[in-house]
Amino acid sequence: MHPPEKQIATSVLVIGTGGAGLRAAIELAERGCDVLAVGKRPKADAHTSLAAGGINAALATMDSEDSWQQHAADTLKESYLLANPQTVRIVAEGAARGIEDLQRWGMPFAREQDGRISQRFFGAHTYRRTAYAGDYTGLEIQRTLINRAAQLDVPILDTVYITRILVRDNAVFGAYGFSLADGNRYVIHADAVILAAGGHTRIWRRTSSRRDENTGDSFRLAVQAGCRIRDAELVQFHPSGLIAPENAAGTLVSEAARGEGGILRNQVGERFMSRYDPERMELSTRDRIALAAYTEIKEGRGTPDGGVWLDVSHLPRETIMTRLPRVYQTLLELQMLDITKDPIEIAPTAHYSMGGVWVRPDDHGTGVDGLYAIGEAASGLHGANRLGGNSLIELLVFGRIVGQAAAEYSAGLDAQHRSAEALDAARAEVDELLAADGPENVRSLQRALRDIMTEYAGVVRDESGLGKGLAELTAVEARITDVGVHPDRAGFHDLAHAFDLKSAALAARATIETALERRETRGCHNRSDYPELDPALQVNLVWSGPGSVEREAIPPIPGEVAALMREVSTVGKLVE
Repeated sequence: MHPPEKQIATSVLVIGTGGAGLRAAIELAERGCDVLAVGKRPKADAHTSLAAGGINAALATMDSEDSWQQHAADTLKESYLLANPQTVRIVAEGAARGIEDLQRWGMPFAREQDGRISQRFFGAHTYRRTAYAGDYTGLEIQRTLINRAAQLDVPILDTVYITRILVRDNAVFGAYGFSLADGNRYVIHADAVILAAGGHTRIWRRTSSRRDENTGDSFRLAVQAGCRIRDAELVQFHPSGLIAPENAAGTLVSEAARGEGGILRNQVGERFMSRYDPERMELSTRDRIALAAYTEIKEGRGTPDGGVWLDVSHLPRETIMTRLPRVYQTLLELQMLDITKDPIEIAPTAHYSMGGVWVRPDDHGTGVDGLYAIGEAASGLHGANRLGGNSLIELLVFGRIVGQAAAEYSAGLDAQHRSAEALDAARAEVDELLAADGPENVRSLQRALRDIMTEYAGVVRDESGLGKGLAELTAVEARITDVGVHPDRAGFHDLAHAFDLKSAALAARATIETALERRETRGCHNRSDYPELDPALQVNLVWSGPGSVEREAIPPIPGEVAALMREVSTVGKLVE
């Protein structure tokens, strides 16, 4: 006898209630399609709400010369030619529409005195094209989408953990999961499933993701369903994450702090960027600043706690209070530190999964019929370095497109073919973990895994380190089969952590195996044993399970966009 299960049927199931998932759900509801959105954490607290910088679209409100073609060119150039040109075109061309949608739903964008949406420089953009709301743009976008979803009566199941996507004969028919509160099981039948469950940056020790989010759930759910993972090794490390306090390690210090004139120094007081990028200094790109800080720390010139100093105390107090209010407030709350007087201790921090589930550029289909992936769960837009502000616009553009594609797919189905075997396997997986009473502790294995990724697959990698990492990972994978899971009155979080751990192990393996294969240095991927860029590796690496990495050719860049690709000056601009 299996435990009671709540049966739900819907036309389209959305897994994940961040910006991407909500935008897709809104599109479905507006088209009159039956939709259900499910998230493992409360929707108001999705990771999207942490995005500070802004959202990109070539609106040309500030610089009339800007165009979607130039936005596409900047994105492709910054991707180190690993982004898919078609994906890039769709996002750049659809960006203005994405901003219009948000405006229509009440998003409070910063505006110029004449009412135009204000735009600022952000990273390697040729023109000002980043729209924003203070330094809490993501939070306002998430609020706007939640309000719109509520107006449309979109049903949202918070705190339900999806453990498996249900598939029969390479076609999706729903998903299986449980409630984090009481452990009740859910069988959700759906014609189509949209996977919007984020990335895998929580598998590093220092990360801007919070506990229990971005643990690689998208990777595991997709691979189990028969999908592949592309560019797993391409992970963006943000240059400035806090080191202390321990429970807030990885909290980001906005790059606005450098954009406004912040200075980076090592333990001996040297302004070390002069060694790495004397032209741009602190206004260099994310990948370069992270590498510089990492190198200083690794070579023994870091602080005793393994960081470097970011100093804004020489700036006028007024500048700090008006331009960096969130940074000021955060440091006061977390460390009792007054940044108008003292420097901030920071270190490179795992920040964004530029790779993700393999999807087609046009409709983000995964190759499994009826299964789509969007947002940080998907791949194709960012290549080896993401332009700041591009991730938020990607959510809106592909949320809309995939909502439409899923609605049409559902409407065109003759019948939904289900499989009792697939359902039994999903049920058994949860039953087995609940019955697990082994000696291994889930949290300590998660920590072991994060230590492995930080030590061997962090900012700088090499063959021997990655090989060691793989051996240690194999040992951890063996221990995962001996975990003990103990739900209690507070809920079934222990069971969720065990699934998070499975996801993290799979994502770690995909990352290390593809990092071994990419024997070059390109963008965020630094191989100290292969310091040069290798033109033969201008390909995407596609992982379909342990030991299986294939090279995928990238389509050519169209002439109108290629003509606009050039080195972009960063003088007076905010780095990404």
